[in-house]
Amino acid sequence: MAEYVAPAAVEIVADQAKEYASPYLRYFFRYGEIVKDFKNQREALELKKERVKIRVDEAERQNELIHKDVDNWLTSAGKELKETQNLKDEIDRVKCFKWCPKRVWRYSLSKKLTEKTPIISKLLDTSNFAKVGYRRPLQGIEFITSTDFMDSEYSKSAFNQIMEAINAKDVNMIRLHGMPGVGKTTLAKEVGKHAPEQKFFDKVVMFTMSQNPDINKIQDKVADIRGLKFETKFKLEDIGIPFGDDHKGCKILLTTRQKQVCSKMKCQKEIHLGILSKEEAWVLFRDKAGLEDDCSTLNDVAKEVSAQCKGLPLAIVVVAKALKGKSLNGWRDANQRFKDSTHLYDEEVLGGVLQPLKLSYNYLKKGINQMTGNHIQMCFLLCSLFPEDEEILIEILIMCGIGVGLFPNFYSIEEKRKKIVEALKKLQKSGLLLETDGADTIRIHDVIRDFAHWLTSTGENRFMVKDTLEEWPHMDESYTAISLWNCSSIIKKFPDKVEFSKLKTLFLEGEKKRKQDDFLVVFVTFFEEMKALQVLLLQHVSFSLKGFPCLPNLKILWCFNCMLENFSSSLTNMRNLEILALISTKIDGINEELLKLSTLKYLRISEGINFPPGLVSRLTSLQELHVVPKINLNLLELRSLSRLTALSLELSYNNLHASDPIGTTLSTNQIPLEDFVLPKLQRYAIVVGEIYGINREAFRTLDIQNFSSSLSAFNNLFCNVEELCLRNVGGQKNIVPSIDEMGLNGLTSLELKSHNDIEFLIDTKKDQGSTVAFSNLVELTIESMVSLKGLWYGVSPTRFLQNLKQVIIKDCEELQTPLLSNLTKLSLCSLPKLKRIWEVNPSHRAIASLQSLKVVRIESCDNLKTIFSPCLALSMLHLQVLYISFCDRLEQVIGFGQEDEIIENDCLLYCWPKLRVLSIHDCESLKYISTNTLIQPLESIDIKDCPRLIQIFNMEKNKDGLGLQNHCWTKLKILRIVDCQRLKYVFANTLSQGFPLLKYVYLQNCPQLLQVFSSTEERNVIGDHILLNVPFLQDLEVSDCPQFSSFIAQARLIEELVLSNVGNSRQLCNTDVPILNEGCIVVGNHEVFQVQGGYSFSSIKILRLWNLFELQVIWNDFAQVVTLENLTTLTLSGCKKLRYIFSLTMAQSLSHLVDLFIEGCEEIERLILAKDQVSSSSSSNGDTGLQPISFPNLTNITIRNCGNLKSLFPFGYVPVLPKLECLKLNMNSKLEEVFELEDEVEVTAEKEMNFDKLEWLSLEELPGLIHFCPKGYHFVLSALRVLTVRDCPKLTSGFFIDSQAFVHCKTKTPQSVEQDAIRNPIFSKNINWNWRWPGSQLPHVT
Repeated sequence: MAEYVAPAAVEIVADQAKEYASPYLRYFFRYGEIVKDFKNQREALELKKERVKIRVDEAERQNELIHKDVDNWLTSAGKELKETQNLKDEIDRVKCFKWCPKRVWRYSLSKKLTEKTPIISKLLDTSNFAKVGYRRPLQGIEFITSTDFMDSEYSKSAFNQIMEAINAKDVNMIRLHGMPGVGKTTLAKEVGKHAPEQKFFDKVVMFTMSQNPDINKIQDKVADIRGLKFETKFKLEDIGIPFGDDHKGCKILLTTRQKQVCSKMKCQKEIHLGILSKEEAWVLFRDKAGLEDDCSTLNDVAKEVSAQCKGLPLAIVVVAKALKGKSLNGWRDANQRFKDSTHLYDEEVLGGVLQPLKLSYNYLKKGINQMTGNHIQMCFLLCSLFPEDEEILIEILIMCGIGVGLFPNFYSIEEKRKKIVEALKKLQKSGLLLETDGADTIRIHDVIRDFAHWLTSTGENRFMVKDTLEEWPHMDESYTAISLWNCSSIIKKFPDKVEFSKLKTLFLEGEKKRKQDDFLVVFVTFFEEMKALQVLLLQHVSFSLKGFPCLPNLKILWCFNCMLENFSSSLTNMRNLEILALISTKIDGINEELLKLSTLKYLRISEGINFPPGLVSRLTSLQELHVVPKINLNLLELRSLSRLTALSLELSYNNLHASDPIGTTLSTNQIPLEDFVLPKLQRYAIVVGEIYGINREAFRTLDIQNFSSSLSAFNNLFCNVEELCLRNVGGQKNIVPSIDEMGLNGLTSLELKSHNDIEFLIDTKKDQGSTVAFSNLVELTIESMVSLKGLWYGVSPTRFLQNLKQVIIKDCEELQTPLLSNLTKLSLCSLPKLKRIWEVNPSHRAIASLQSLKVVRIESCDNLKTIFSPCLALSMLHLQVLYISFCDRLEQVIGFGQEDEIIENDCLLYCWPKLRVLSIHDCESLKYISTNTLIQPLESIDIKDCPRLIQIFNMEKNKDGLGLQNHCWTKLKILRIVDCQRLKYVFANTLSQGFPLLKYVYLQNCPQLLQVFSSTEERNVIGDHILLNVPFLQDLEVSDCPQFSSFIAQARLIEELVLSNVGNSRQLCNTDVPILNEGCIVVGNHEVFQVQGGYSFSSIKILRLWNLFELQVIWNDFAQVVTLENLTTLTLSGCKKLRYIFSLTMAQSLSHLVDLFIEGCEEIERLILAKDQVSSSSSSNGDTGLQPISFPNLTNITIRNCGNLKSLFPFGYVPVLPKLECLKLNMNSKLEEVFELEDEVEVTAEKEMNFDKLEWLSLEELPGLIHFCPKGYHFVLSALRVLTVRDCPKLTSGFFIDSQAFVHCKTKTPQSVEQDAIRNPIFSKNINWNWRWPGSQLPHVT
């Protein structure tokens, strides 16, 4: 029995030991549990990190910014997994307890695991992110000054009038009208550029309202700016523009040719934009025509031509560009054409711009053969077939041009594409077409579009264009091109058949509806008499069951989002078809009938259409093939397409090894990769793996992901690829020569991500001769390359990265020294072993240059101590933006280390003449940005979490012992310094004067900061105070800077002021502020605002004062402050010696005050000075009691812990708080009444006052409160939803509820209170009432 008792006893003792012994014994007894828990937690963290990283990658692909906490979590998780990997390996080495050293080892390991497991557990607990990213900050439209903008007398006047109207309170709709081509839109863009700069608006959006507007398109544009969604018909409000008297913060500038629009849109301000004067017109004309002053004869003729443009900027620009570079005879010929032409003006539509445009149009044929000129003109006319303000896809224009027979002497589509693109560029240079933001679209000005319609209204090429069609128009059969957009599906007289014997081009679009059942229905008989039709473009159209009729001359059929039944059987009726595009279009399938299209050269097919096996290989005339996912194409069939020059494919890697094409995505897997090589192509966009939805068809692009096999299938494409993206492609140690021995010199963009094998981009160790590689590369992105050691190995390649402009390198742990030059943008992220970015040999220091670099972003490069050497910093003439973060060992941005032979350490460096933005975050070792370096053009300085930062710019004395001269910071607008514990000075006293543009200053948690602005010049010092003139300062925040010495800011435009824990008590009490002759702000003293000469701080909107323990008054002389009309928010906290806030005069001006928060202001007795407290000098300025006190917009009030406060608001015959929604009063021990009657008059009849906005009322811990409602008054709180009354023993105001659920408040006389005390306990009990809680009740009244 003992043998069973002993183990039990041991087990009990062990359990007791584990439960009660010192924590150190747990490391022995629970080693197994500790290890298991650690492994489980670590494995869970690995999986969680992977999932979060996937979400982050997806967010980045959607162009979102990643939340900082998510980024920090990933960094922490990666750091913990890396640190605990050694512990995981150590567990496997500790196997038993047989020897004492092992026990010690296990004890030590168990302790380490115990310390790490809670950290991992905490990371897991904080990993549930609702969203990892967010939309980029809404930037609005970036308005760039147009190169065609003429700063004329009329435009200056109109511009000034518009800006004045924008700033006027009673104007929200402004109309700018003028002749076509006078520059209304250009001027509107100028206004859009300047308005945000002057802080009139946060966002500006611009769009065109055509005669028949595309509301969805406009809504999308507004939504991009404001993040909205819309589903209603057109109203200003519907497209996201708040309008009217309730939205005076929104202004609308309307440009129009038609004066009657003004009355319809109820414009309050009309502004006319006139034409240019003769002299102004000549200046613009000469500039656009590229004329020199020394050619008097030609200029004399040119002046006559300029005069014919009638002062219209559009006409001037178009004609000048058309004649630019012409000979004297060419100019004379143009001038004579103007003189000889008859006056063909259509004043209503085109006015004086018609004749100049016609001249420019005719000049398209000058200097080239007749056929080419005609084709360029036809390209222009084709653009007029598209809707107003449409961004026209160049690819569709090219196909339409081919369809109508342009450039017939060129056989291949690629050759014709080049010729049509050349024609479009010529049209752009001539001013007849406009560029867009995208390289694949083009646009036509509405006036020039009208001109094209005038040209095609008669003659050989007759066009008809209708932007919206609800009834079938009257048409004759002479039209050669018809374009009908947005045709309503309710057209009652849509003809079954029309006779257009000359019609060659037809664009037909139904309404843009989501359901295909609502598409425009067209009977096939409609096309029967269109035998000459060559181009048919259909959108949102549905056809009947019979299919297409015979269209013998049709060359292009382009269908987008259509329903075409019996389509395959119709193909026999289109035997001359050369271009077929079926995009998002439902058809009954493709069969052998497609082979009857013997001339088919271009095929574009989207999802949902399957090819019968072997069909594609027999389309022997095919030159271009563009297909997307969910199409079962066998790539082996491409071998038979000998004429193929262009290919767009999106492939699934799984299908790259399948033997049977049954997948829903395009595949090459039905073939062995080693047997298949894609053909040589002139144009291609091939994606293998995950589809990103990027259309790069205009480039030679390869995007290969998650691919572990040989890349030999793409060998024919590497020789001319322009954009190459390889993600998780294994098996290569390098790019050159493994992928391409020739060096990928056609490559302009390279992205490499998640390659575990690649060590170098180029390996030249075995090369005998020089290697030319990456000579045309412009953009380089390298991410998560765990084995990458450098960019090349061996001899440096010839012309290597000579055109590189943008570099992004992230998460490459082994990368040590990249050589990067000729850049415009550099981004390096998570490179822990990177010690230097540029390695410059001593012999090359004199020629080292980074003169093109504009943007630098360095993040999480822990081994960097400096970033730029002085010689490189001096060469960076175009650097504009510098971001640095999480570089723990960084000590200086510009380091004087080993270059004393070039630049002496005590010489002043003038660096970065174009640097605008300097942002440095979380660099714990940073001491200075630089030493003896001057960077004057800075507009924004943002430094945060740099605990060792001593001074931003360390300005030492030079070798002669003399201080450096003074310098101004004339362009600085933003200064933000946060959490820099050792920082004492921002700018040294040698850098003290001049901040004429400074708008925003934020100084937070800098406990040793003594001064930001200092000066040794007497004119800048008054007593012990620095005088700072900042005429444009809008926001000033100084928080948690207890050593901060006071300065005086003359800032008339201040809008937001935040002071918290500024200056120490001695300074606050003992410093006398000098009297100035104008208003100023005193930072770090016993008063905040000093006002002289009747000046008022009418611009201030937000005022927050926290923990200013010695502050006694806010304004030094109440009588001089006449208004605070724009103050919306007032917060006072911890201002223990402040006794009052507003004078009666000031209180009457607080018409916009919305939020009032007061806490811990122990000496305040009243919010507003009583009449008997106003000084005699103040009283002399007028009887302040004549106007009753009211706060018409005060919405939220919170006042707590103000021990001496006795009353809040004076109460008279007008509603004092008509918009009050929330009132919270807590822990104000001496508060007796909330509303104080202005005159103690006996009330004979009860007066009712309605607080119809008040929803939340809280009265808590107010031992002195006698009444909430004044005697003789009856408050009706009809909107009240929450009522809390607690610990108010003296309260005589009672709360009741009526049958309408309205809460009432009345104050009883002492006698009635005594009589009702037994019957109604409402006066002696706490109340916790909420309208949603059925259990909370108030007494009822009838």
